Amino acid sequence: MSAEPDYLPADALAEEEPKYLRRQKPVEVRKRKFSRKAWPLYRRVLVGGIVALSAGWLLYQAGHYFLYSPSVMLEREEQIETIGNRFATRDAIVEKFSADMGRSVVRVPLEERRKMLESLPWVERAGVQRVLPNRLRLEITERTPVAFLRGANDLALVDVYGVILERPSEGEFRFPVVSGLSESMPQETRQQRMKLFTQFMKEIELASPGSDDHISEVDLSDAADVRATLSGLGAAPGNSSPILVHFGDSDFSNRYRLLSENLDQWRASSGRVDSVDLRFARQVVVNPEEKTVAGNLPEAAQESVARRGTIAHKRH
Repeated sequence: MSAEPDYLPADALAEEEPKYLRRQKPVEVRKRKFSRKAWPLYRRVLVGGIVALSAGWLLYQAGHYFLYSPSVMLEREEQIETIGNRFATRDAIVEKFSADMGRSVVRVPLEERRKMLESLPWVERAGVQRVLPNRLRLEITERTPVAFLRGANDLALVDVYGVILERPSEGEFRFPVVSGLSESMPQETRQQRMKLFTQFMKEIELASPGSDDHISEVDLSDAADVRATLSGLGAAPGNSSPILVHFGDSDFSNRYRLLSENLDQWRASSGRVDSVDLRFARQVVVNPEEKTVAGNLPEAAQESVARRGTIAHKRH
């Protein structure tokens, strides 16, 4: 057995060397920095940048114009237009914008000024609009008075919500007078009393059209008893003397109808009628206030006044 040689020829070793161990010659790849396919993207970026810069410049110029340009400044009261105000004075309205004079109309806080306008007694609702470049338009909805209010020294006006209004120097009003309300009362209480008053006036008008012409004053001091002073009611001659009537707090239509249909009969029976109480379910008390007077009279006079002051009428 022959021994294998301890070495191999160099050529044989070269043929057995794995090919992956051989270093490959790198291939140089050249890239174009500005290829034709990339040009649309570059154009879009360039155009977008120009548009953004232009828009920013325009916004800056517009903001500077509307904030600082003399042509948008609120300088004079004549630049404030008021619509719808008749009794709310223009001076009182424009005074709410005194802090905005010398400023751009864009910087006027519209919502805040609207609330300030609605704080004026005669203003129920208000709208405030900018009219560029340098004007304001105010749309005023005034309150509607429904009665005169008897005060300590003079008559004021009052609306259905119980808001007390100062009587304007101009304007004619034809309302009944209400009493029993004051500014010291909570607004909610005044509103409830005026709601009772408007319901009373509505119902008696439904009972007899034109009946509100007979109402001269309504006392609302007692929420459970509407006390109205009427004049000129009844068909009999000489019926112009006023009558105080207690209507309670409901069923005004039927109670007024009962009064108008029977007043002449009560006058014929009692000689005169100064007051009537309609609050009871099955009877009407004529001249109820004279009962109190009778308590301070001699006994014989009490009987005479009592007979005259407590005439009862059965209600059907």
